[in-house]
Amino acid sequence: MGAAGGPAPSRPRLVATDLDGTLLRSDGSVSERTRAVWAAADEAGIETVLVTARPPRWLHDLEHVVGPRGVAICGNGAFVYEVTGRRLLETHCFEAGAVESIVADLRAALPSVAFLAERASGPYLAPGYPDPHDDTVAAGAAHGPLAGIAAEPVGKLLAVTDEVPLEEFLSTVEEVVGDRGHLHFSGASGLAEINAPGVTKAVALERWATRLGIDAADVWAFGDMPNDLPMIRWAGVGWAVANAHPTLLEAADRTCPGNDDDGVAVTLERAIGRPG
Repeated sequence: MGAAGGPAPSRPRLVATDLDGTLLRSDGSVSERTRAVWAAADEAGIETVLVTARPPRWLHDLEHVVGPRGVAICGNGAFVYEVTGRRLLETHCFEAGAVESIVADLRAALPSVAFLAERASGPYLAPGYPDPHDDTVAAGAAHGPLAGIAAEPVGKLLAVTDEVPLEEFLSTVEEVVGDRGHLHFSGASGLAEINAPGVTKAVALERWATRLGIDAADVWAFGDMPNDLPMIRWAGVGWAVANAHPTLLEAADRTCPGNDDDGVAVTLERAIGRPG
């Protein structure tokens, strides 16, 4: 069980944080306190990286937070994205034929299921997928037949249905997909998020840390949902925000205040000796 009290551990060399429910407040905003301490961490020589289930295009509104060198690990590890430069640095996608096979088997098991594929060029919406309400999706989305969903390499496959209870749906998806993909749960309502085998936040974060010459022992990772578990367990210090899912609270080394109380910012302020 993570501990909430006592002095914070020694200063990290790299801080990685989830976004929704962790760094961001519940209304999706970034507080001024968080923005300021994120910049102060960089000035103090601490590397920072966002690690999120979001696709790259949903990071553009956070450019003022990540700064000119800001990098985000997106799609649960499928993409590494330079936010300011709008440039993909890495992609980790399904092998050829895997998505078509998964889609066919899921349609056989769940005829009502619909799909969206996150690809390097943007989202691809197959027939029946709910119309996106977010303009950043609608503006850049490709629409086409199910047969075209994997015409480009797919980083993350989203599956959804409103005809099966969520727990039953996720259980069926996990059983059908098997070892052909990695099922994530980020808290997004009604969604099954499927990545290629071995693609997780932890694997992507470890790769990025190695690129920077930083060991796991010198990494702090913050999160709130089960898809954050791999990186929370991998990092030298895994932090759960107070509002985190029970499985994360159990697994984390330490807890900090919740996202609406700027828990990540509070913790970093103590680490760099910056008053709140």
